[in-house]
Amino acid sequence: MSSAPAQNRLAGATSPYLLQHQHNPVDWWPWGDEALAEARRRDVPIFLSVGYSTCYWCHVMERESFEDEGVAEVLNKRFVNIKLDREERPDLDAIYMNAVQLFQDGHGGWPMSVWLTPPGARSERDPGLEPIFAGTYFPKEGGMGRPSFPELSRQIYAAWETRRDEVLDQAGRAAAAVRDNLRGEFEPVRIDAGTAGLALQ
Repeated sequence: MSSAPAQNRLAGATSPYLLQHQHNPVDWWPWGDEALAEARRRDVPIFLSVGYSTCYWCHVMERESFEDEGVAEVLNKRFVNIKLDREERPDLDAIYMNAVQLFQDGHGGWPMSVWLTPPGARSERDPGLEPIFAGTYFPKEGGMGRPSFPELSRQIYAAWETRRDEVLDQAGRAAAAVRDNLRGEFEPVRIDAGTAGLALQ
C-alpha cells in the first residue's frame, strides 16, 4: 500500500493555486510573517513565485522545476521559498510585477519569479523585500539566450554570498525605481543591462 505524497506548508491554504503546489518537494511557505522571519533567521534571500490557478506557464514551470527533486534541493538549500496567489494579493502582485518589468525591459507575465533581500539584510530594522532579480518563466534547461532556472538560482545565491554589498546596492536602486513608478511621479526607469548582470555573474 503506497503512502500519501508528502505535503509542504501550503497544505492548509484556501487558495486553489497554492493547493496545487502542496505536494511539491520545494519547501514552500505562504506569504506571511513566519516566512519573512525564517529568511531573517537564515540570512538568505527569498524566492517569490507568483501565479494563479489557470496560468498555463505556471503549470509548465511547476512540472519542469517545482516538481523536480534536484531543483527543489537547489531552492531549499539557498532560499526561503514563498508561493503567492496573485488573485489573493493583487497589491503584492502589482509591486513585484513592476520589478519584473524593470529587469525585463518592460516585459512581464506569470509565473512571476522574484528574488528578494531578506529582512535584516542591512540592519536589524531593515524590512528587506527588495528585488535582487526578477523575471517570469525560466526553463529548467537553458537555451536560446535564457539561463536555466536552477543555474540562475545558484548564481543569484553565489552573488549574495560573495558580493553582497553590490547585490544590496542593486536591490536598493531597483526598489527605489519601483516606488517611483508606483507613485506615478516619474517616467518608468529601467535597470540597465550592466546592473541586471550583477545577479548573473
